[in-house]
Amino acid sequence: MLQDKDRIFTNLYGYQSWHLDAARARGAWDNTKALLELGQDTIIDRIKASGLRGRGGAGFPTGMKWSFMPKNPTPERPSFLVINADESEPGSCKDREIIRHDPHLLIEGALVAGFAMRARAAYIYIRGEYIREAETLFAAVAEAYAAGLVGKNACGSGYDFDVFVHRGAGAYICGEETAMIESLEGKKGQPRLKPPFPAGAGLYGCPTTVNNVESIAVAPTILRRSPEWFASFGAENNKGTKLFQISGHVEKPCVVEESMSISFRELIEKHCGGIRGGWDNLLAVIPGGSSVPLVPAAQIMDCAMDFDGLKAVGSGLGTAAVIVMDKSTDIVRAISRLSYFYKHESCGQCTPCREGTGWMWRVMERMRTGDADISEIDTLHQVTKQVEGHTICALGDAAAWPIQGLIKHFRPEMERRINERRSGGLETMQEAAE
Repeated sequence: MLQDKDRIFTNLYGYQSWHLDAARARGAWDNTKALLELGQDTIIDRIKASGLRGRGGAGFPTGMKWSFMPKNPTPERPSFLVINADESEPGSCKDREIIRHDPHLLIEGALVAGFAMRARAAYIYIRGEYIREAETLFAAVAEAYAAGLVGKNACGSGYDFDVFVHRGAGAYICGEETAMIESLEGKKGQPRLKPPFPAGAGLYGCPTTVNNVESIAVAPTILRRSPEWFASFGAENNKGTKLFQISGHVEKPCVVEESMSISFRELIEKHCGGIRGGWDNLLAVIPGGSSVPLVPAAQIMDCAMDFDGLKAVGSGLGTAAVIVMDKSTDIVRAISRLSYFYKHESCGQCTPCREGTGWMWRVMERMRTGDADISEIDTLHQVTKQVEGHTICALGDAAAWPIQGLIKHFRPEMERRINERRSGGLETMQEAAE
């Protein structure tokens, strides 16, 4: 279990003020100039050495991503850092806590990461529904400018670096990095074809790196406390601390910072007071936000909560938004609701996603009521495979995977409903005939 002295987000619950003076008392902006004096390549090398992987879902090595940026940007074609604070994944709420309780960790991280990538400015794209969080972030950025921490000659380093906050309008698709760039440019939020990748041609056609809030916010602490300290947590290839967001049928839902690779059982026991109704009442868990497949109770209980551990059970860590479902859950209805979400949020650019998400939801609704044929379960699975991997962005995959997980692990429940509905219908017809 992670000790308090090793926590990066020390004001996660907002017991103290988010303002600059309180953030400095907690250790933020502590001689940031010295961090920048390490040099751009040294910063990137240390982030690589720490083993930090992106905290937004895909888990791509952060230091490696930073190293893709051009080493000699020109004034005509500057580099940019875009910070993804869209956080519209159902079940995910960690970035929200960082922004409203410790925004200066993010702003300092933006400066350090932006400097390392030779970026001219950072754009923080915040979810439209985060009204109070956006107000806090605007105010925190203004504090940083007033104190000379960002802007011209940031932190007295001789480096000019601007931070802009851009509010989205509530579209889930804008969490995809290229759709976010399109939205920042004032266009309709639709993913771009890749290549070119953002590091080659991103925002305004300039080299751009898109990172998650948590990935950026931990960078200054890693540099201060050493990459070796950060890498001392978690299993091989799954290093560091991580914010877990646990919701659903636990005694105490929470957002908590823990060591990577902690077991699911320990995470729930230590921080959530156990499963509602006891461990025998656990049905299934969606371990990484709604877009990853669910995992049945027997497989998840002692699973390591990291990228590799969850991949081994056919799911993924995602954003570490852990949705716990006990045996009171109507599991088919739960997945049908997620299908509706993806149908609603599809941008409509790709035919498999535009047509497939609506089709899958309509079939899932019939599966929910049992008004289907058993052969349609295989047809549904076949269609998810035709959507998965055939779209410009990963929304098609995100719509397909929850249904694939349901069919894989809870097919008997789907068949039971269909059989019950059919037998019930036969009884009704017999009664009418009599």
